[in-house]
Amino acid sequence: MAKATNHEVIIVGGGAAGIATAASLLRRRPSLDIAIIEPSETHAYQPGWTMVGAGVFNREATVRPMASVMPKGVDWLKAKAASFQPGNNAVTLADGSTIQYEILIVAPGIRLAWEKIAGLEDSLGKFGVTSNYLYELAPYTWQIVRGLRSGRAIFSQPPMPIKCAGAPQKSMYLSSDHWLREGVLENIEVEFHNAGDVLFGVKDYVPALMDYVQKYHIGLMLGSNLVSVEGALQQATFRTEQGEVTRDFDMLHVVPPQDAPKFLADSPLAAESGFVDVDQHTLQHVRYPNVFGLGDAGSMPNAKTAAAARKQAPVVAVNALRQMDGKGPTAGYDGYGSCPLTVERGKIVLAEFAYGGKLAPSFPTWLIDGTKAQSLPWILKADFLPWLYWNGMLKGREWLAGPGNMIAQ
Repeated sequence: MAKATNHEVIIVGGGAAGIATAASLLRRRPSLDIAIIEPSETHAYQPGWTMVGAGVFNREATVRPMASVMPKGVDWLKAKAASFQPGNNAVTLADGSTIQYEILIVAPGIRLAWEKIAGLEDSLGKFGVTSNYLYELAPYTWQIVRGLRSGRAIFSQPPMPIKCAGAPQKSMYLSSDHWLREGVLENIEVEFHNAGDVLFGVKDYVPALMDYVQKYHIGLMLGSNLVSVEGALQQATFRTEQGEVTRDFDMLHVVPPQDAPKFLADSPLAAESGFVDVDQHTLQHVRYPNVFGLGDAGSMPNAKTAAAARKQAPVVAVNALRQMDGKGPTAGYDGYGSCPLTVERGKIVLAEFAYGGKLAPSFPTWLIDGTKAQSLPWILKADFLPWLYWNGMLKGREWLAGPGNMIAQ
């Protein structure tokens, strides 16, 4: 028989956004009764998988037991959320049990829709078909890169939205850099098939990236969307304005299409996009004031990155507590996102931007000029950011992201 329980705050999702928000809430109100609904036993630092695919990070260093990152005092419900009943302030779990809340925070992430590319699921992990979007496959990426001495390497990017829009390029640049250092790049034809019509969505960073496209002699194919893979034949088919084009490959790095989790998309909380329908600044639901959404599952028009979630978590914490206290939201999110584009081993174009493509650097330009490839951002990416993730963001320490950086509404 389904049972019912009550919590002051329910958070759906134990990823970066959910854990960070819980930690930020508890730093402000330690007595708060919070439950996190999350079925996974492990928690991953996903930005590290690009580095695993380049032989820089060890895969095992990117994951930890979920129990080790759960904030102390949180009730961890090891279950899947099945549906929302916001009119009754309730969430139903996959086992049929229901949970009541005062405040609901929705952060289940984004779904990787591998099935939307015909033949892909049967080809992953063999035939030279790989993806750094999977923990299991990131080492295979490095295995292929190390072994490739000639042939064609294809890197794909699907239509938006996707998490970490720079990741498809990061793998391509790091792979090309390795081949250049090994003296085999001239024997490898590198192609980037991007379903979009620009190399990168914020124009200020495009010149620096184009320098590397030219340096590595990459064939840039815009408006080219991967639709099917014949792994055994090592053939990939792309849909373009001119029709379908099939390309032979020796390596194929795939980024899957992505969409909202079905239980969210089918719920009253969803926007037309399927993601949780929130105000892009306050992150409060547009119809249910005691519901908030953030992270990759949010409908906000920002880049879906861990850096964005790091900025969003304090905003949700402040506004959710004010809602509990019968007051209106005062904190606002400006759309900040960050994408450290690894253009070669040891150098990064550190893209930081807010809504509307406005540049939003965290450091003075004399120290880091994000529009150029520089060495210091590589040190940040390789050494500081993983430490900040595990010891800062997930612990509710809001360095470079606290209320002082919020915009007033």
